[in-house]
Amino acid sequence: MTLEVIVLAAGKGTRMRSALPKVLHRIAGKPMLGHVVDRAQALDAKVIHVVIGHGAEHVQAQITADRVNWVMQEEQLGTGHAVRQALPDLGPDTVALVLYGDVPLTRPETLAALVDLVDENHMALLTVHMDDPGGYGRIVRETGGNIVGIVEHKDASAEQLAIHEVNTGILALQSRRLHEWLPRLSNENAQGEYYLTDIIAMAAESGVRVRSVHPGNVAEVQGANDRIQLAELERWYQARAAESLMRAGAALIDPARIDVRGEVEVGEDVEIDINVILSGKVRIGSNVRIGANSSLRDVVIGANSQILENCVLEQCEVAADCTVGPFARLRPGTQLQRAAKVGNFVEVKNAEIGEDAKVNHLTYVGDASIGARSNIGAGTITCNYDGANKHQTEIGPDVFVGSNSSLVAPVRIAQGATIGAGSTITRDVSAGSLAVARGKQREVPDWQRPKKK
Repeated sequence: MTLEVIVLAAGKGTRMRSALPKVLHRIAGKPMLGHVVDRAQALDAKVIHVVIGHGAEHVQAQITADRVNWVMQEEQLGTGHAVRQALPDLGPDTVALVLYGDVPLTRPETLAALVDLVDENHMALLTVHMDDPGGYGRIVRETGGNIVGIVEHKDASAEQLAIHEVNTGILALQSRRLHEWLPRLSNENAQGEYYLTDIIAMAAESGVRVRSVHPGNVAEVQGANDRIQLAELERWYQARAAESLMRAGAALIDPARIDVRGEVEVGEDVEIDINVILSGKVRIGSNVRIGANSSLRDVVIGANSQILENCVLEQCEVAADCTVGPFARLRPGTQLQRAAKVGNFVEVKNAEIGEDAKVNHLTYVGDASIGARSNIGAGTITCNYDGANKHQTEIGPDVFVGSNSSLVAPVRIAQGATIGAGSTITRDVSAGSLAVARGKQREVPDWQRPKKK
């Protein structure tokens, strides 16, 4: 049967002490609601109905996934009221899965197991056993073990408060049951709200039995109501991500000091030092070492390469056997060919560094190509911007550029040429030649330095 997902994401999140809607606070660099939508897409949901209210425009601007249907909840009158807002768009012959925009880390496998329990005579509820169930709705079972109701904490009796199995709020059932039951909800309770959980008693009355699934870890069903809980979920997420990397072949110097904020693939015998941040899509080949305090976003690193300490790489590709850093920055569009070297305090942007080429020290290379085996001396700058447009610098193979040189683009330096140190090159340099372009040195004898008045 076709699956539709309803995500409740209308709350303000007062305890976050933030102007940002609660569901837009981030786990691993992504809004909590983004994680929930990703889970729904992993289940191949036909439509994802996201119920929004507070900060609706900001939420819509941040979440750009496919198959999302935005549903407005003008007043926040409880979970039952929120789900009811999606009824006009909810197909009658589908399975409906209800999720929460501030519960970001439920595994797709857990949700799939929940959905699989739904049929004509059964709905499914995700429950969890907690040592301290304070504040959660309690699961009420009859003598035979069947779930017959959920009692919210504020409405529970002393006997019910002693129950340790609690409701997560995540449930699945046939959509036509929601069309039948939600209009019958009442707000006659301590909160004056329409509780979605009241449909459990309606199910029992209708002869629909309630099955349950338990998550593998309680963190799967924990929400983030304040920044402390948000930080706790972040740590749980990062611990799982670190475990995944280690199983795949990475040695983490300290698994507690790595942040994964995207999709990461690693080869065998990868070593990652402390305080490394991996964002976006990152692919790291075998026998690669990533030095401490480095940040990689949307990059590919070839086998046997080294990214030394304190480097920043973004939207670039590093081939096999390369060395980068320490303190290097590779900006978008950079490509390093095999065995290239980019050294300390070097910035490269939208440039190709050829095989065995070296850019070792204190250099800026932008909008350029550097041929194989060329050597770029310390303090060299490709002057690529004229104040309005960017221009290209082409450096052929086997070129030597002396230190403290400025290459004013557009300019081409042909194969085997040499640029004398301190030169400002404004015209093309022919193959095999020496180009020197610097002011003539002169001396003023008996020069008197200025003195302070």
